[in-house]
Amino acid sequence: MPVVSRKGNAMPESPIRKLVPFAEKATKEGKHIYRLNIGQPDIKTPIEAINAVRNNKLDILAYSHSAGFESFRKKLAGYYAKHDITISSDDILVTTGGSEALIFTMGSITDPGDEIIVPEPFYANYYSFSTQSTVTVVPVVSNIESGFALPAIKEFEKLITSKTKAILICNPGNPTGYLYSKEEIKQLAELAIKYDLFLISDEVYREFVYDGSEHYSILQEKELDEHAIVVDSVSKRYSMCGARIGCMVSKNKSVIKTAMKFAQARLSPPTLAQIASEAALEAPDSYYKETVAKYKLRRDTLVSGLKEIPGVKVGVPKGAFYCMAELPVKDADDFAKWLLDKFDLNNETVMLAPASGFYSSPNVGKNQVRIAYVLNRRDLKKAINILKLALEKYKD
Repeated sequence: MPVVSRKGNAMPESPIRKLVPFAEKATKEGKHIYRLNIGQPDIKTPIEAINAVRNNKLDILAYSHSAGFESFRKKLAGYYAKHDITISSDDILVTTGGSEALIFTMGSITDPGDEIIVPEPFYANYYSFSTQSTVTVVPVVSNIESGFALPAIKEFEKLITSKTKAILICNPGNPTGYLYSKEEIKQLAELAIKYDLFLISDEVYREFVYDGSEHYSILQEKELDEHAIVVDSVSKRYSMCGARIGCMVSKNKSVIKTAMKFAQARLSPPTLAQIASEAALEAPDSYYKETVAKYKLRRDTLVSGLKEIPGVKVGVPKGAFYCMAELPVKDADDFAKWLLDKFDLNNETVMLAPASGFYSSPNVGKNQVRIAYVLNRRDLKKAINILKLALEKYKD
């Protein structure tokens, strides 16, 4: 019988989606699930984007340019300018989600067996994309005690070999919510320049920063022009996860030229979704302010509630809309399944994302979960109460 590839066998399951069969079973049994496992915002998409699709008069849904609409890329350059990032539309390649931007990046800068250093815990699909690209993820571990702050630069330096091609960060972080400071970005920039590495930054949560903090992009470091590659997306910023529109941004002309070959091979990003995404850029500043204010209140509600549960340790996020929590259990995977399969409170339960899938180091994060605070505060409070009572009843 024909067999699947070693690469296919090596592809990890999504820690975010692997519990779906348990959730589907719970739903069929009539349970209501508070879904804190996935970053699907309940914030409304900007009406400008919705109307651009609703009122469109297209007769033919045709291919776009492989790099994406020129008009969209020019508007994106204007968007970045508002964030003190000076780039041109030629530095931007529109992709089918931020995921494709990262796949294009890995394909453009790495060869099989090359290494990319990534602070962990990290977005689980980084490991999937690296497996797909036959690249080795080399983790440098951050910890919940420090709020998942950037590990010491010397820890990165220890891991650099002749196979190292890049350092990859998520800023603000998924799954941790950590926001890298300007000083930390500068430290990474110096390291990238010293060892002639690429510095890749996933900045899809750029707007979502709290407590008076400011986001600092690697694209603001002029010395990094040949080293910096940014991955971006409309999914979270405009609550448009289903649009599947992102972009890859770099001033390195060779990188963009190479990535363009991958873009041509997949023909073009989706036309209708680009129309919606371009229109979303016309959303007023009040859209961002109101959205960030909602997430800030949700963060405060979640963190304060988790801190009141005996035995729970939580890393306080400075950005994005996730937090990592350490639970008084041995195996968070088993606990998350049990929540869906065996437990309910008045026919309601909670869905979490076990954190082990956000680590590549073995046996790390086994008692941690990622929680996405994408629900309204009333539902968050209910979910926290369910989690508290479930932990009281659960037996390892």
